[in-house]
Amino acid sequence: MQTRRIGDVQVGAIGLGGMPMSIEGRPDEQRSIATIHAALDAGVTLIDTADAYHLLASDVGHNEALIARALASYGGDTSDVLVATKGGHLRPGDGSWTLNGSPDYLKSACEASLKRLGVEAIGLYQFHRPDPRVPYADSVGAVRDLLDAGKIRMAGISNADPGQIRQANEILGGRLVSVQNQFSPAFRSSDPELELCAEMDIAFLPWSPLGGIARAGELGSRFDVFAEIGREHGASAQQVCLAWMLAKAPVVIPIPGSSRPETIRDSAAAVDLKLSPEELSRLDAA
Repeated sequence: MQTRRIGDVQVGAIGLGGMPMSIEGRPDEQRSIATIHAALDAGVTLIDTADAYHLLASDVGHNEALIARALASYGGDTSDVLVATKGGHLRPGDGSWTLNGSPDYLKSACEASLKRLGVEAIGLYQFHRPDPRVPYADSVGAVRDLLDAGKIRMAGISNADPGQIRQANEILGGRLVSVQNQFSPAFRSSDPELELCAEMDIAFLPWSPLGGIARAGELGSRFDVFAEIGREHGASAQQVCLAWMLAKAPVVIPIPGSSRPETIRDSAAAVDLKLSPEELSRLDAA
């Protein structure tokens, strides 16, 4: 697979989002592990997770532990796989989401993630979502402390605006390597963040790039032009969507969620789809 860069690490240009394997509607573990193995077979070397990807209050970190088991059981070399996890967003177990950006919490959450992933240092740790009750500088400062302590190898942020990107990079001493924001054909309000990341040479990781768990399969029917161009290339609308994102800037690394081997194989094939400037203009205008 073609590669792109996060910090000083080269990863496949398409990543795997792990959330669908651990929240509502999640499949059995055998299928999830088969999905992760299929991703690795296809050249995916970035796997995105979070401690909040779970169902019940009793299985916090379900997705992190699942990924650790899948990597351990894979027959090939996984030394080049970058696992990116996040902290600061919580699920009490009733389906809701809450926030805790306090430095003490983030540091304890990182320690728990380290144990579940079974690593000495987390490859990429991202502050999951700003907590309005906690100064943003304090939350990012905790991530900086984890970086300085060697608990994490690289630092990122998620769900951030341009001002927060600049602030986080300053607090981290120029060591911010990634921004993970929602971006898809239906959700384009992160264009300013994408453009800023391209300017600052920071990886931009679109989450829910195909429209989310419930709507990814409907992308072609919701946005006809993606399906039309797909037919012209013998590709799926989803592949066209990911190729469109890759063409936006060299820093873009989409992380489509998947819980089936066939869908991550389809997504990974998007790196080989070349779209013309005219096609890209049509997609931009959709």
